[in-house]
Amino acid sequence: MAVFHAIGQVLTLLGSLALFLFGMKQMSESLQRVAGSKMRNILNSMTSTRFKGVLTGFTITSVLQSSSATTVMIVSFVNAGLLTLTGSIGVIMGANIGTTVTAWLISLLGFKVSISALCLPLIGIFLPLMFSKRGKRKAWGEFVLGFAILFLGLQFLKDSVPDVQSNPEFFTFLADFSNLGYLSIFIFVMIGTLLTVIIQSSSATMALTLVLCYNGVIPFELAASMVLGENIGTTITANIAAIVANASAKRAARAHFLFNVFGVIWILIIFHPFLNAIDFFIEKSTGISVFGDISNPEVQGMITIALSIFHTAFNIINTFLLVWFTNLLAKIATLMVRDRGSDEEFRLRYIASGYMSTSELSTLQAKKEIVFMAERVKKMFTLVPKLLVEKQTKEYTKYLHKMEVYEDITDRMEIEIGNYITRITENDLSIEGSKRVSAMLKIVDELESVADTCFQMSKVIDSKNEKKVWFTQELRDTLNEMFSLVDVAIDNMNKNLSGDYHKIDFVAARNIEIQINKMRDKLKKANSKALKKEQYSFNTGTYYSDLISLSEKIGDYIDNINEAIAECK
Repeated sequence: MAVFHAIGQVLTLLGSLALFLFGMKQMSESLQRVAGSKMRNILNSMTSTRFKGVLTGFTITSVLQSSSATTVMIVSFVNAGLLTLTGSIGVIMGANIGTTVTAWLISLLGFKVSISALCLPLIGIFLPLMFSKRGKRKAWGEFVLGFAILFLGLQFLKDSVPDVQSNPEFFTFLADFSNLGYLSIFIFVMIGTLLTVIIQSSSATMALTLVLCYNGVIPFELAASMVLGENIGTTITANIAAIVANASAKRAARAHFLFNVFGVIWILIIFHPFLNAIDFFIEKSTGISVFGDISNPEVQGMITIALSIFHTAFNIINTFLLVWFTNLLAKIATLMVRDRGSDEEFRLRYIASGYMSTSELSTLQAKKEIVFMAERVKKMFTLVPKLLVEKQTKEYTKYLHKMEVYEDITDRMEIEIGNYITRITENDLSIEGSKRVSAMLKIVDELESVADTCFQMSKVIDSKNEKKVWFTQELRDTLNEMFSLVDVAIDNMNKNLSGDYHKIDFVAARNIEIQINKMRDKLKKANSKALKKEQYSFNTGTYYSDLISLSEKIGDYIDNINEAIAECK
C-alpha cells in the first residue's frame, strides 16, 4: 500500500506541474497572438542599443512569463534575419531578468494570497470569450484562462509536496546532503539543471523550488543552488530550437549558454558571502534568519522571499557585468559555430528551426525564405548568358552542373516552403494574414516556374551545342539585350519581395514587362525575316526563337509574382 501511495503522490506532483506548465503556455501563446503582428516592429525599434535590448527582453519576458518562450522566439527571429546576433544577446540578457518576475508573483501572491480561490470564477467569467470569432478577444480570453490554470496548478503543486513534519526521514536525508560543503551545492546545481531540461521551463522549475522551500523540504542554500542550475538548464531549450536552424540562430543560442554559465561560475565563487548578505538584509528587516529551522513556517515564508531576491539580484548583476561585453560574446559564439554551408547544398536558411511562435510571426520567416529562394533563382539566370558564350569544356560543364543542382534545390525549396506556409494556415490568422499567406504560396509556385524555365534554357543551349548549331555575333548581341532586360526584371522582383509590401511602387515592374514583350515581338519578327531570306539555318532560327520565348516567359512569371505582392499590399 505504501508503494501505491508513493506512486500516487508522484503522479499528483507531475499532474500539478503539468497544469502549471499548461497555464503558462496558454498565457504565453495567447499574448503572442495579441501582439504577434507588432512584435517585429517592437524588437526592431527597441534593440538599436544593448540597453534597449535588455529592456525589451525584460518587458517581453515579464509579459509572457517565460524566458524560454522569449529566447526561442529570439532564436527564431535571428534565424529569420529579423534580429542581429549582437541585438539578440541584449534581449536574452533582459529575458533572464524578466523571468524573475514569475518568482515574485509566486512568492508574494501564490503563497500569501489565495488567488486559486478566484481561479474558477475567472474561468467562468472569461470562458465565453474562447468562443468569440474575433481573434484578439478570443486571445484575451485564453490569456485569463491560462492565468487561472497556472495558479490552480501552483495550488495543487503546493498541496502535493509533502511537508517536513509528515516526512522526518526525508529531512534527515537532505540534512546529510547539506553537510557536504561545496559538493552539496554542485549536486543541487545539477538537479536544477536536469529538472529544467526535463520540464523545459525554468519558471516551472522555479515554482517547484519555491514550493519545496515553502513546505520546508529544502533549506535556502540548496534552493539557491537549484536556481543556479535552472539558469543553465533554461539555455538548453533555445539550443534545442537552434539545432536545425541556421548558423546565426545557433550563435544566439550559444551566446545565451555562455552568458548564463559565466554567471553561475562567478556567483559560485562568492556563493556563501552572497547568501549571507541576503540573510543579513532579511534578518534586519524582519528579524527572521533564512538559515533558521526550515520546519518553522515563518522561516519557510521568508526563504521564498529570499530566494526571489537571490534570483533577481543574481540576474541583474550578471547582466550589468556582461552587457558591456556583448560584442565579445558574439565573437566567441561565432567561433563556436562556423557557417560551413555551401551554395550548392539544399538548405533552408530561415524556417528550418520548426518553431512557429505565432502564425503572424511565422509569415515573416516565410517571407525571408522566399527572398532567399528568389536569390537562388537570380543565380540560375546569370548562368544562362555564361552557357551561351562559354567555349571551355570544363567551365561549360561546371555551369551546366550548377544549373541542374539549382533546379533540384528550387524544387525542394518550393515543397518545403509550401509545407511551412500550409502549416501557418492551420492556426488563427487575421484577414490580412490570410491574404498574405495565399499570395506567398502563389509567389513560391511562380519562382519555381522561373527556375524551371532557366533550366529549360540551359537544355536548349546544350542541345544547340551538341548539334553544332552556332549563333552569329548579331544574334548573340540581341539575345544578351533580352537577357539584360530579364535580369533587370529579376532584380526589381527581388527588391519588391524583400521590401515592405505596403510601400512598393509597381509601375517600374510593369514598364520592364512591357519592354520585354516589345523586345520579344521585335526579335521574333526579325528572326522570321532572316529565315525567309535564308540568312542562317532553320535550326539556328528555332533555337534562337526558343530562347527568346523562354526569356519572355520568365518575364510573365515575374509579372505574376509582382501581382501576388500587390495582393499582399
